[in-house]
Formats: sequence, structure tokens, C-alpha cells
Amino acid sequence: ADAKSIADKESHKAELETRLQKSGAELKSTMKAGMDKAEQLRDLHLECDWLLSNFGARKEARAGEVDSLKKAKAVLSGADFALVQRGATARSVKLRGAALQ
Repeated sequence: ADAKSIADKESHKAELETRLQKSGAELKSTMKAGMDKAEQLRDLHLECDWLLSNFGARKEARAGEVDSLKKAKAVLSGADFALVQRGATARSVKLRGAALQ
């Protein structure tokens, strides 16, 4: 009876040790996943902070780009030849690298 009791207790101990090792591995995996999520959340938070802090400057830059594009379109559609360069050769006009005669 004592031998059977000892065998049962050793078997139960081995089973508990196996479960403990499995639980330890699961805990380690869960902790790593949690740390990865925390790092991802931190990175996202930093990116959002940067976007919010630079929103005004980026808005002004976009407005400046739109204004520049409108001016360029007006110059091109109005055929303003103030930007045309005349070359040294006889009556050749260069507009963006193409020779017009």
C-alpha cells in the first residue's frame, strides 16, 4: 500500500512538474507578446504625437504647394514668355531645353 501510494504521488508530482513547465513556457510566450504589443502601441503613440505636433506646419506647406501649383498653371496657360531664354545663336529660342525656331 505504501509503495502504491509513493508511486501515485511520484506520478502526480511528475504530472504537476510537466504542467508547471508548460505553464512557464506559456507565461514566457504571453509576456513576450504583451511586450511586443506595448512596444507597438508606444510607437503608434509617438507617431500620432508627431503628426499632431506638426499638423500646422504641414498644413501651411501644403497650402504653399497648392498656391505654387496654381501660379505655375496660370503662367503656363497664360503663355507668359518672361521665362524664355534666348540662346547666343541666331534667333533660336530655348524653352525647357527644346530649341524653337
